[in-house]
Amino acid sequence: MTYSSSLLRLLDERGYIHQVTDAEALDALAAKQIVPGYVGFDATAPSLHVGNLVSIMLLRRLQQAGHKPVVLMGGGTTRIGDPTGKDEVRKMLTDEAIEGNIASIRTAFERFLTFGDGPTDAVMVNNHDWLGQIGYIEMLQKVGTHFTVNRMLSFDSVKLRLEREQPMTFLEFNYMILQGYDFRHLCQTQDVRLQMGGSDQWGNIVNGVELTRRMDSTEVFGLTTPLITKADGTKMGKSVSGAVWLNEASLPSYDYWQFWRNCDDRDVGRFLRLFTDLPLDEIARLEALEGGEINDAKIVLANEATKLCRGEEAAKAAEATARETFAGGGAGEDLPTVEVDAEGVRLGAACTALGFTASNGEAKRKIAEGAVKLDDEVMSDPGFLISIAPGESRKLSLGKKKHGILRGA
Repeated sequence: MTYSSSLLRLLDERGYIHQVTDAEALDALAAKQIVPGYVGFDATAPSLHVGNLVSIMLLRRLQQAGHKPVVLMGGGTTRIGDPTGKDEVRKMLTDEAIEGNIASIRTAFERFLTFGDGPTDAVMVNNHDWLGQIGYIEMLQKVGTHFTVNRMLSFDSVKLRLEREQPMTFLEFNYMILQGYDFRHLCQTQDVRLQMGGSDQWGNIVNGVELTRRMDSTEVFGLTTPLITKADGTKMGKSVSGAVWLNEASLPSYDYWQFWRNCDDRDVGRFLRLFTDLPLDEIARLEALEGGEINDAKIVLANEATKLCRGEEAAKAAEATARETFAGGGAGEDLPTVEVDAEGVRLGAACTALGFTASNGEAKRKIAEGAVKLDDEVMSDPGFLISIAPGESRKLSLGKKKHGILRGA
């Protein structure tokens, strides 16, 4: 389909569109007026991760195309837990923890979006502000009649739990009703006409579209992105050492930069389109590079993605550290660092402390494989005691891509 609106053309050219509830009508609406659109995020941790980044970039593209991004923080729904893609019941968080997470997450959004009071400025809202005020009986009377249990049981998020004989609480079962109500509420109060999200949210988004039409006779729209996985089939939000967090406090900028620098050759072009603002002709040039030159494209990807999330200075520092570490054999200042006291630290424990390994058992296996080096010398004894004088430092490496500094306290 050929789109007339700059919004859908931009999303289509960069590979964001998977499903749209009524592409022709949404295209016509976006061509003639500002369309407020939202994506919902639950506040289960102090930071979102790379798996959430495509949804954040959707909001950025919305604003770039002259429309209004609405960031919906699930202060209310986080108290329930989205069962989509989950095998287990989510751990309940305190009100204070949820509010703290939302405040922390906002700092990341401020790098990607322009917030303010203008017609296309982004706003952040919290669904606890309205869900927390709704009486249970009132909710059942007003909204419950528009949902059938038959259809709710057909949703993948529910079927997965039932097929695996994993428990689903009645609280979680209500999540899809509340998410649908969110869309209707935002349509009424913020004139939101579009909900966006990942492909796994399609059913929940359609619920909101249908609920708003039935209760208010208002036409709203849903749009989802393809499931974003890496070329090896693994999820975008994960790396070998764990989640790739967006906030600096949860993951050093050097590690964030390295995540993009170490991507699969096959992912470079797609990731440049989705996660950077580079022009499409420049991306086409970069993804056409072959052999060793593809590493130049990966460095551009790492720099551009890190610049958006952490700022230009962080990107420059990470690249400089990588260049010094890999090309010069040095130990750049931006590498992850662990302070070592006068008693020293065992080699295996140092690997885990730097985040190279998830446990001392895994560290022992890596050391046995000859993958661990101390100051570029292969080490074989996980119990080796590393002693460092105050102010001195030593470089610890796992394989060719993981490096860290042990510094004497």
